[in-house]
Amino acid sequence: MALDRKIAYINLTTGDVEIKPIPLEMRKKFIGGRGMDAYLLYNHAPKGCDPIGPENPMIVSGGLLTATCASATARTHVMAKSPLTGLLGSCNMGGFFAPEMAWAGFHHLVITGKADKPVYLWIHNGEIEIRDAGHLWGKNSTDTQWAIRDELDDEEVKSMVIGQAGENLVTYACVMTGIKNAGGRTGLGCVMGSKNLKAVAVRGTMDIKIAHPVDALEHNKKFIDQITGAKVNQIQGALGTPFIWGATNCWGGVRTRNFQYNQMEYADEIEPEAIDDYAAETMGPHHMTGCFGCQVHCRAQYKIQSGLYKGKYDEGPEYTSLGAFGAEPDCKSIETVLTGNHLVNQYGVDNLEIGSMIAWAMELYELGILTTKETEGLDLRFGNDEALLQMVHNICTRTGWLGNVLADGGIPAAEKIGKNAFDYLIQVKGMNNLHSDERATPGLALNIATASRGSDHLRSRPAIDLYHLPEPVLRKIYSSPVPYDGPLSSEHTEYIGKPWQVFWQENVYMAVDCLGICKYHTVFLGATLPNFEDWPKVIYYNTGLEFTPREIWDAAERCNNLERLFNLREGLTRNDLKKGDTLNHRYFDEPCRRGAPDVIGKRIDRDKFNVMIDEFYEHHGWDNDGVPTSETLTRLGLENEPTRLL
Repeated sequence: MALDRKIAYINLTTGDVEIKPIPLEMRKKFIGGRGMDAYLLYNHAPKGCDPIGPENPMIVSGGLLTATCASATARTHVMAKSPLTGLLGSCNMGGFFAPEMAWAGFHHLVITGKADKPVYLWIHNGEIEIRDAGHLWGKNSTDTQWAIRDELDDEEVKSMVIGQAGENLVTYACVMTGIKNAGGRTGLGCVMGSKNLKAVAVRGTMDIKIAHPVDALEHNKKFIDQITGAKVNQIQGALGTPFIWGATNCWGGVRTRNFQYNQMEYADEIEPEAIDDYAAETMGPHHMTGCFGCQVHCRAQYKIQSGLYKGKYDEGPEYTSLGAFGAEPDCKSIETVLTGNHLVNQYGVDNLEIGSMIAWAMELYELGILTTKETEGLDLRFGNDEALLQMVHNICTRTGWLGNVLADGGIPAAEKIGKNAFDYLIQVKGMNNLHSDERATPGLALNIATASRGSDHLRSRPAIDLYHLPEPVLRKIYSSPVPYDGPLSSEHTEYIGKPWQVFWQENVYMAVDCLGICKYHTVFLGATLPNFEDWPKVIYYNTGLEFTPREIWDAAERCNNLERLFNLREGLTRNDLKKGDTLNHRYFDEPCRRGAPDVIGKRIDRDKFNVMIDEFYEHHGWDNDGVPTSETLTRLGLENEPTRLL
């Protein structure tokens, strides 16, 4: 059955492989996926280890419900110490890899050591083999996957790979599976590259016994109706995630020209409807596709129509590519956005991070902090499409002084560039922010400041705060499964009540990452989508495990605290501008200059923001420095960690 999926410990230095079952008591405490990964990282990563050293464990997982009858359980999670931030490294991607790994017998891999030459892992029906990858080294992410399928003579093999960015140890390199499924954040493709691990290939035909198959299928029908009936998912099925960009830019919540503006003007060519028309023109009316077990189909398929990459097929672009290659560098060409999206997918690099790094460099260039000497003659001004795409190449191949410097990540690059370059870097904990502008939304600003892996819109974002839901509706959502009688506000510009919303969303997102579910199938953008009250039955019918909503909440809170413990051990402090729960000064000092009336002039109030941090810590059971109290650790059963039970 689903609970029979195992954990494998693979040492690339020695070639040793050890396979173990996952005890049920560990499932009850950490569920699976990201939560179990947090336990494994805290227990297996030596304090202060080098992120690109052999001792840094790389953990790959599927969720508890992966490959079962539950809908939209395609997510793969990867965790290690981040080479970008020096703190928690964690990424999540869709596609088909994690289900295939489950059918091959595994829910978790713990990969340590470093191979003396390029290798890939071949995992097939309970067996694990380390194979030579010398012939794959240097290939892009798509060609690598096709070459592995040819070598193994099996079109159904699914692979998690790195492209040239991971090989070149770009600190924000991705892990990739399929054409565009990217584990983008925190640079875990760099960790793979440091281990000389080019790919993990999986193929499984092992049965997974469902505990109560008839009930599981019937219940999943209700889930599908709930998911596909939500208007937000109907829109995503038509326009993909770019619809978020269109709405947000219109309102004035998209940072443009790095952080100088909060709305991109004259952007008709890259609006979601224009991209949809473009994709339909190149691929036909049925141009939307999706991940394993998902009915939404939220990404487009397209071919580039002109330029050097004319005729190249790709998928997307996602919301983040519109910011990375559109709003932030102020480039208004659909071909530039789609070409940039294609390049990052092939090189295997975080589109969000590389776009932000280039936009930051563009502002430094226009300020005179960078000159043509550092850019080697490249005119790195905003709106220069050719310079934008050239810098993608330069960074991923570490070409030229600036390409090499930017490949190391924002904080190291700021130190090398000097002057006051760091002041213009829109980062938290060393990781660049999404192309969103949170100055008009204190709750979302609190989210990015306190997220466990750095500036992040997928860790605790209360996105429904923008819907102006009536307070009784908010209270119904945010009072389950733990009662909450504190303040709540329907106004997104308010500060009151937002710490609880961020805390609640943090536990929701941890829970779905433990289960292996897509965040678009929970209370992220859709207030009526599944949450704690909906998950016990789907868990029970598929696995036989019995959880109450409160037990799922407790497990999520336990796992979030493990991530906090890891970060604290690796140097996180509350107010550190490079490793803390705080924001770039521009959030506090510079008001929004464009957008709707409720946006123009907005900035984050420092005093109110600090009160929000205090309240957020209090909800967690942390002290004023953000350290879990002994009472909190005892309540969650973490007082003896690391226990090294698994």
